Amino acid sequence: MREVVIVEAARTPLGKRNGQLAASHATEMLGAVQGAVIQRAGIDPKEVGQVIGGCVGQVGMQTMNVTRNAWLSQGLPLEVASTTVDTQCGSSQQATNLAYALVASGVVDSAIGCGVEAMSQVPMGSTVPKDPIVGKPVNKRYWEHFEFTSQFDGAERIAKKWGITRDDTDAFGKRSQDLAAAAWADNRFDSQIVSMDAPVGFKDGKPTSETHHVTRDGGLRETTLEILGGLRTNMPDGVHSAGTSSQITDGAAAVLMMSRERADALGLEVKATIVDTCLVGSDPVLMLTGPIPATQKLLANNKLSISDIDVTEINEAFASVVLRTRSSASRSTSGTGSTSSSRASSTVPNESPRNGASLGTTPTPSGSAPRISPPRHGLITVSTRRSFPWTPRLALKTASPRARPIT
Repeated sequence: MREVVIVEAARTPLGKRNGQLAASHATEMLGAVQGAVIQRAGIDPKEVGQVIGGCVGQVGMQTMNVTRNAWLSQGLPLEVASTTVDTQCGSSQQATNLAYALVASGVVDSAIGCGVEAMSQVPMGSTVPKDPIVGKPVNKRYWEHFEFTSQFDGAERIAKKWGITRDDTDAFGKRSQDLAAAAWADNRFDSQIVSMDAPVGFKDGKPTSETHHVTRDGGLRETTLEILGGLRTNMPDGVHSAGTSSQITDGAAAVLMMSRERADALGLEVKATIVDTCLVGSDPVLMLTGPIPATQKLLANNKLSISDIDVTEINEAFASVVLRTRSSASRSTSGTGSTSSSRASSTVPNESPRNGASLGTTPTPSGSAPRISPPRHGLITVSTRRSFPWTPRLALKTASPRARPIT
């Protein structure tokens, strides 16, 4: 197996539902970050062997291989093959894992892992339309083995099973907003953001010709525990509200990786080394506990303990997911709740050098995780929310000496 390194990682700003990116086409958002990682690296786009993209809502503008359509819409070389995968909320994380495997195995020297969701225009549930009737994702044979639950139900069951209270989730929600605001104020996202021009809205059902320049995430909110405590819960007698659940988001992200030999030959700076990846199956009823076994597997496979990890970022759907995972890991953990799990993979390589972290992980509730490390030693596991039983994970090693921790 060849050593695989990340040389660029980028994302669009994340727009809230019906916000600043709501009228953008999915191919424009994804194409923007595909082009950005190539342009920032300064390489010939023909260096890319394959592009693997993740997308859950593969209908309408996101169907017919949105990854390929985005690539071609940027005028990038038609000789470069693209594939789009659906692992639900772990889709772009698994796309990144598959891109890593292509490079590590020697099939290609360079690959892009990426992902997109235009959730304002392709809302959740669009892939199972009521008209025409095209069938349901599961039938009675599935129900013979498992209860079919929702993410909302799974999050509440996790909270109940592990004694997580409304006060716990509200405190985490406030902390999440506070940390996001502090990160923007400290310019921590500057190195990863790809600003873009987007239509200001719709007119007669079509995107307007008038555009605005989008440079900043749209979901930040100043809040208090009192405000959070006054929000209606998602489910009766539940502990989660809109303030402690993932927002509906529009956005895209991409990670450019290659073999270390090829990166050295091209004289490129290495942002992180991918140490390992994994994908595990987890309980389809609780459905959001995948980050725990994925992290455990990654640590065991690499003879590491959680104390070796400097940065862990979870792309969570609900506060209880991160709180339960964090208590299992007994380690400082940051939650994201973004629409694309490759967004998490773009954050850790950029954030780790700022904090002197050498090992980071990015786990997803779907059960996937890569381990990424900058050139010293670091692990990053990625976890994404997911309504079915799998979780991808990634571990990264970053390149800087350890300095202050991320809290």
